[in-house]
Amino acid sequence: MVLDDLDTPIVLAPLAGGPSTPELAAAVSNAGGLGFLGAGYLTADALGERIRATRELTAGPIAVNLFVISGEPADPATYIDYVDALGPEAGRPRFDDDEFDAKVEQLASDPAPVVSFTFGLPPRTAIDQLRAVGSEIWITVTSPDEANAALDAGADVLVAQGAEAGGHRGSFDDGQGQPVVRLAPLLEGIRAINPDAPVVAAGGLASAVHVAGALTSGARAAAAGTAFMLAPEAGTFDAHREAIASEVPTALTRAFTGRLARGIRNQFMEEHPDAPCAYPEIHYATAPIRAAARKAGDPSVVNLWAGEAHQLAVTRPAADTVAALTP
Repeated sequence: MVLDDLDTPIVLAPLAGGPSTPELAAAVSNAGGLGFLGAGYLTADALGERIRATRELTAGPIAVNLFVISGEPADPATYIDYVDALGPEAGRPRFDDDEFDAKVEQLASDPAPVVSFTFGLPPRTAIDQLRAVGSEIWITVTSPDEANAALDAGADVLVAQGAEAGGHRGSFDDGQGQPVVRLAPLLEGIRAINPDAPVVAAGGLASAVHVAGALTSGARAAAAGTAFMLAPEAGTFDAHREAIASEVPTALTRAFTGRLARGIRNQFMEEHPDAPCAYPEIHYATAPIRAAARKAGDPSVVNLWAGEAHQLAVTRPAADTVAALTP
């Protein structure tokens, strides 16, 4: 198991959508941890290029995270008023699976030691195809019930995402009223189901004390995302870096993508407290608005994904953060 071979029990969270870079993943792996590449929103070809670029920078193990977007598209009636209210700058809502099959084929032809999945259980065919080329299968879970389902599906490792985590919730069911379980009780619940299941803890882990607590609670390693977003190797844009360094609290929102996610409070979140549940349709609708705001350096209408402990993030090389997080 890859976790057994790491020099330090620190895993870089995938950070899809901007902060994830080959330089960041490689820096964490070179420091003795496990560097992740977030495949979300990339084409399969672009993912292949990033994997190759990362391998040029490190001889250590690397990991890739895929989105599992399944089910049916949302009923347009549930989101059309929301999109219309965004104005003429909004993009066209659409449903797709983020090139899932093509990315699995890419990873089958150019294997990574670890492939993780977020938002649901991957098809059995994908698990078998990736395992056949030597990849470990990690599945993100946000409740004990999801953990049980992931183990039944054949997960080698569970990534336990607590409510404190920044970015999208990895819940299998993103419906209204989903349980939002904090990390400590989530780890306890998973232990009750299967005390021997290998678990990587995620959510609010911003110091060596936090990591030590997660390890004491039964995790084999700790995944940190926001803690690395101020690193020079990260692709975090400037206004986002400034927000992470601020004292502004986080909240859960669907305003930017239609899927529940944690970010630093800003004007757009406050103006859309009742955004519809429609992912990825709302993601595509708001994407042009957010892209223009990033270009203009305007943080008021951009998704500032961050965990609850974002104020503890430090601007320093990723290798230094790995060392600072290691108990």
